[in-house]
Amino acid sequence: MDTQRLRVLRELADRGTVAATAAALSMTPSAVSQQLKILAREAGVTLLEPDGRRVRLTDAGNVLVLRAEDVLAALDRASAEMESYRGSPRGRVRVAMFPSGASLLLPLVLTAMAGTGVVIEAGDEDLPSSAVPRLLADYDVVLTHRDDRAPAISSDRVASRTILREPIDLVLAKTHPLASGTSVSLTDLVDENWISVRGGFPVDDVLLSIAAVTGVQPRVTQRLNDFKVIEAVVAAGFGVALMPRHAVGNPNVVVLPFTGVRAGRSYELATRRYADRRPAIAAVLDAFVAAAASVDAAR
Repeated sequence: MDTQRLRVLRELADRGTVAATAAALSMTPSAVSQQLKILAREAGVTLLEPDGRRVRLTDAGNVLVLRAEDVLAALDRASAEMESYRGSPRGRVRVAMFPSGASLLLPLVLTAMAGTGVVIEAGDEDLPSSAVPRLLADYDVVLTHRDDRAPAISSDRVASRTILREPIDLVLAKTHPLASGTSVSLTDLVDENWISVRGGFPVDDVLLSIAAVTGVQPRVTQRLNDFKVIEAVVAAGFGVALMPRHAVGNPNVVVLPFTGVRAGRSYELATRRYADRRPAIAAVLDAFVAAAASVDAAR
């Protein structure tokens, strides 16, 4: 089986449609379809089946995608080994990050990589961790976040490592009756309006987890994904919010930890399996681990 056609198949698995695959590979949709038909003949099995007006992978197609990952990873490892004979790691590494994580870690990582020959091309992607497999179609490394209680995102096609745990605290206006305390219980907030993020993101997942543990159902009145906006709304007295500890910066809010409930989010670095065999990617991963350790030590 031709390796380029295996790449086309993997791209289809990542992107979901022939049109998106064609756009990513700078091919026409008909050329993509033709390559997949040839690959099916080479494999001797049906790889695609109709799904409405689109196509989807058959069971055999999904199995071949996993094997394609192995083949393409082996080629990448061979290329990486050749790179190691050319001296220090060099090259471009594409990194996707959620905005608050980028604000915390990216300056440290860029400083570590300066002058090394490894160039980071950073992109902010405000998407839940479920989007990681799709993001890895366009990026070499993805920094994502998840609720402490959620499972790690590793899978047959994705490798991940947890590099940092960040507590999530209650944020309220300085004028709030509870603002003079040193901690708070969720049962103290039964009648509060909550400002949260969109569903599927760790902060909202934490709110739902806390509600499940305590039996207190929060009344969410606004859903905003910009923490600066959330802080401003809270500071104006329109509700309370959960926020990651390192993201809080508004001087007009008070931060209180919870009692009786462990609330936090985990930072995870994700790559395709075996991508860390490439020296440039390994160097970037190491820089993120060191940056996270530095943040953790400074608490």
